[in-house]
Amino acid sequence: MSPLGRPRPLSLMFLLGMGMASEGINCPSRCSCQYLEVNCTGQQLLEFPADIPLNTRQLILVANNISYLPALELSFLADLVYLDCSKNLLGDDLDFTFIGMTKLVYLDLSFNNLTQVTFSTFSHLLSLVVLKISDNPNLVAIEKDAFTNNTWLRHLDVSRTGLTFLDTSTVRDLPNLRFLGLSDNLWHCNCSFLDFITWMTESNVHFPDADNITCYTPEGLRALRMPAVETQLHSSCLTHLYKQDYVFLCLVGFCIFLAGTTVAWLAGICAVTYELHGSKGGEEEEED
Repeated sequence: MSPLGRPRPLSLMFLLGMGMASEGINCPSRCSCQYLEVNCTGQQLLEFPADIPLNTRQLILVANNISYLPALELSFLADLVYLDCSKNLLGDDLDFTFIGMTKLVYLDLSFNNLTQVTFSTFSHLLSLVVLKISDNPNLVAIEKDAFTNNTWLRHLDVSRTGLTFLDTSTVRDLPNLRFLGLSDNLWHCNCSFLDFITWMTESNVHFPDADNITCYTPEGLRALRMPAVETQLHSSCLTHLYKQDYVFLCLVGFCIFLAGTTVAWLAGICAVTYELHGSKGGEEEEED
C-alpha cells in the first residue's frame, strides 16, 4: 500500500522485487552484502570469491585461506576504493595484480606471506593513501623505486617483517607521507643504513611504536633505538677507518709509488737514449 492508502502499481512492486532478487544473486556465496560493500570475513575461502558486483566500493576478505589474487577479476572492480586482504596466504609474486584499480585508496595485505615489493607491485595504484604490509615475516626486500607512483601515500606500515634494510629514497620521496611503521624488524645498522637513520631524526613523519624501532645487527648495537645509534654510527663510519680501509689505502699508495717509479725509469731511458743519439750525431759530423 502507498502512504495514501492506495495500492502500489504492479510494475513498481515488480521492479522492487527484481532489484532485491538481483541483489541476492550478485552477492558471492558465503559472503554478506550491503550497499556497495562485500564482506567475506572468516569464511575459510580458498579462492577469490566469484560474482562480486561490479559496482562494489568496499571488499573485505579478512581471515581466509586465499593464496592468489586474480588480476583480471580485480580489474573489473574499477570502482573499488577499499580492499582488505589481511590474514590470508598471499605471497610470492603480486606484480601487476592491481592493474586497472586506479581508484583504490586503502589496501591491507598484512599477515600474509609476501616476500618482496617491486616497482610493478603497486605502481598502478595511483590513488593509494593507506598501505599496510606489516606482519609479513618473509618480506625481505622492498625495491628503492617501489612506491614511485604512489605519490598520495600517507600511511605506510612495514612493521614486523624480515626487512634488514630500506633505501632512504624509497620513503623520502613520498611528499604526503605522514605515518611510517618500522617496529620489530631485523634492521642491520651499518654505515649504509646511517643515511636512513639520519632521515628519521630530521623528517616530519610520525613513527608509531618508536621504542621498538631498534637495531638487530651488528651484535654491539642490538636492541639500541634508531635515534640513539645515530651518534655511534657517525663516529664509526665518518671518523674511524676499518682494517680493510687501511689495506685499501696501502694498496693505493703502493700503486702510486709503482706508477711514479715506472714513469721516472721510462723518462730516464728516454733521456739517455736522446743523449746517446745526440752524441753519435755529433761524432758523425766531426768525421765528415
